[in-house]
Amino acid sequence: MDGEFRTNFVREPGALKQHPALVLNADYRPLSYYPLSLWPWQDAVKAAFLDRVSIVAEYDTEVHSPSMSIKIPSVVVLKDYVKPQKRVAFTRFNLFLRDEFTCQYCGAKGDLTFDHVVPRASGGVTSWENVVAACSPCNLKKGSKSLRRAGMSLRKPPRQPGAEELRNMGRKFPPNYLHESWMDFLYWDAELQP
Repeated sequence: MDGEFRTNFVREPGALKQHPALVLNADYRPLSYYPLSLWPWQDAVKAAFLDRVSIVAEYDTEVHSPSMSIKIPSVVVLKDYVKPQKRVAFTRFNLFLRDEFTCQYCGAKGDLTFDHVVPRASGGVTSWENVVAACSPCNLKKGSKSLRRAGMSLRKPPRQPGAEELRNMGRKFPPNYLHESWMDFLYWDAELQP
């Protein structure tokens, strides 16, 4: 690789995003599916040199230092197992993931907000069991009314998801870009096609 390529590669921020490394736990499962556990290539190379990961797949592209060259890792496996979190944080993103990015009143997808099933004006709290994803039209229609008064119903009752349940839910929403070297690690338990 010539110096011009290296300089351009470093100066173009988009170029740094072109070679992310899929990060797998020591059991060869992704740390997370949604968002997919990815590192910039620089972090993957650094972790490999610090002997914190094993490289199991590589891109064809190489990076060079004055004394060596290395293919950019596309899949790395942590040497030490990271215990998955059991508690799921109550965040807007996790709420939308639990509800599969779908309005819990009409089933619409897209521009979502969240709604308190029992309105806060009526003593409703902000919790897993009382907040759902809702599209703007449904949220406006319901307003601060009860479901019965608004003439609406829920597709499924809100509840706190388990960590494993949320991880599995994330597998239904793959990112826009999946490198071919990642497939065996992302869908290892999927049914094989005959």
